[in-house]
Amino acid sequence: MRLGLHLVNFDADGGPAALAPLLASVGAAVEDAGFDNLSVMDHYLQLEFMGPPTISMLEGYTTLGFLAAHTSTVDLQLLVTGITYRHPGLLAKVVATLDVLSGGRAVLGLGAAWYEREHRALGVEYPPLAERFERLEETLQVVRQMWSADDGPYAGEHYQLAETICSPQPLRPVPVMLGGSGEQKTLRLVARYADACNLFANAELGPAGIEHKLAVLSRHCTEVGRSYDDIAKTILWTGDCDPHRFVEAMRPYADLGVSEVHVMRLGPDPVTLVEALAPRVDAVHGL
Repeated sequence: MRLGLHLVNFDADGGPAALAPLLASVGAAVEDAGFDNLSVMDHYLQLEFMGPPTISMLEGYTTLGFLAAHTSTVDLQLLVTGITYRHPGLLAKVVATLDVLSGGRAVLGLGAAWYEREHRALGVEYPPLAERFERLEETLQVVRQMWSADDGPYAGEHYQLAETICSPQPLRPVPVMLGGSGEQKTLRLVARYADACNLFANAELGPAGIEHKLAVLSRHCTEVGRSYDDIAKTILWTGDCDPHRFVEAMRPYADLGVSEVHVMRLGPDPVTLVEALAPRVDAVHGL
């Protein structure tokens, strides 16, 4: 099982001037510990359960560019990119640039977006849910075409591109991950378009809940004629990260076929979490 760290708290001691050194230290810590992935949220205001919107929040792809310069082995991604924030043609270009400059380490995480407050606050269009999923599907189609030999037009209901030129192309086929567990729309799109799913997991939902979602995904794969085994199963873990219990907590997910876990640190000191888990990384990899 691969291991990732998901950053959500940018309220650093020392204020904004301390954020760059903190992120550099996080990058060094995850690589020293043997982590496989480093991700940040795609938000412009801090989430309300974390605190008021005046708490620091960094723009995601700018942050990944910084982290690319301070790491050399971990994959880098947003968990996940809200499709309302960037035109899909520009998003494909942004991620291709990240992949080239990081030496082939970009992952594209995508989701339908949900945080209405920040849309309204910053004047970003917030379509109804059904339309956001239509735009998500078209975004998946656009990025796939942009990262191919086809540089012709794209004509969708919501997006029209006269040309789909993306030069330079990514250094590797960028893995596309869809975040979310909706059984009728999200998991159906995973089956049709994605390389990986990302499901929310914690002590309350438990392996039984993930098993159910994966069974739904398997049925969608059968319906669209795709091999279920071709899709990587990943989880975002918000449960107990105590290093003495973490490996055993992950074992039943690994038994279900989950191949990657992203641990989410709510507190402001991610380096401490990474250092605590470092002695268990090999055991996680062995699951």
